[in-house]
Amino acid sequence: MWAMKALLLENIHSDAAAILADRGFEVETRSGALGEEELIEALDGVSLLGLRSRTHVTERVLNERPGLRCVGAFCIGTNQIDLAAADERGVAVFNAPYSNTRSVVELAIGEIIALARHLTDQNALMQSGVWRKSATGSHEIRGRVLGIVGYGNIGSQLSVLAESLGMRVIFYDIVDRLALGNARRCETLAELLAEAEVVSLHIDGRKENEGFFGEEEFAQMRERSLFINLCRGFVVDLEALQRALASKHLAGAAIDVFPEEPAANGDPFVSSLQGLDNVILTPHVGGSTQEAQKDIGHFVALKMADFADYGTTTLSVNFPEVHGSRAGVMRILDVHRNVPGALGRLNAVVGSHEVNIAAQQLATRGGLGYVVTDIDSTEHPHLIEELKALPETISVETIEW
Repeated sequence: MWAMKALLLENIHSDAAAILADRGFEVETRSGALGEEELIEALDGVSLLGLRSRTHVTERVLNERPGLRCVGAFCIGTNQIDLAAADERGVAVFNAPYSNTRSVVELAIGEIIALARHLTDQNALMQSGVWRKSATGSHEIRGRVLGIVGYGNIGSQLSVLAESLGMRVIFYDIVDRLALGNARRCETLAELLAEAEVVSLHIDGRKENEGFFGEEEFAQMRERSLFINLCRGFVVDLEALQRALASKHLAGAAIDVFPEEPAANGDPFVSSLQGLDNVILTPHVGGSTQEAQKDIGHFVALKMADFADYGTTTLSVNFPEVHGSRAGVMRILDVHRNVPGALGRLNAVVGSHEVNIAAQQLATRGGLGYVVTDIDSTEHPHLIEELKALPETISVETIEW
């Protein structure tokens, strides 16, 4: 059974700490991100780790802290976590794939309007004491063509809201997704770029998307169009974007995510996009609303607590999905390589100890198998050691009631 200690980093909403404390965990919170060495030191005696996007859980971290059993990403992306290494060590990972969708979409809509009306430029002039009333370069978004690249949870909701404001929506996705409302699917990215007056990126953080949008893609965009990236910093070549803006090929851009971001509030930030007209730069706040952070805090903390208390893996990023009501007096959580005969060998070991199985669930996912076994006795001095010794076993933990 794991240690009842949780570490929450990067200003995770206080409700998360309250939920875990209420479930019996000793909770430590820290406001900033941690580097690899700092994280290894901080994880001493910790079984549950909560983080956002700036702390990285590497293979080395997992090797150095084998007592870590669960990582909660209080955000959408999980590319900051080595999922393959987590699989190999039986570490469950959870995230919040839906909780901040509305917040990101509202920011995108706000930025489209702000860029179309040059609001940041107008504000800068007014703040410096200059009155310049003009309609030049200022447009309504009604009737404009919005091109959404990535039509998942965020992209599709943006599609609906943008259409309700009178925009025409086209989208491109490598996955065959259902078009909502009057949105139209484009067969290629080039087709979308040639038509869209606003391009908004909403692709995921898989490694293959690194450098997804660069010189060639900006050149294919319409003259005087707008560009928005609220998804991942490393998917866009910001130097290429700077050139497209400086040459006036693009009329404006809004960027919320960057290839390299400061580790803590107050740290210096430098970008080639600073000082350009009609450019909005924000510090990775797409999902940073009170409503979103509260929802994320609840969602991920409850998933982590349910895993710790019951072994439940509903909506886990990497584990097979198992959930069920409690039976017996002890639950054995067995994570193993998904090979033929694994369940039979597990049950043979349990049976050799004359232990009765009250309930059992098996689920597999890729190379992982996960068995939750409830038994009616805790008197089994060598059972767990024998299960751990099976050749396919990755980890074995127990929960007693």
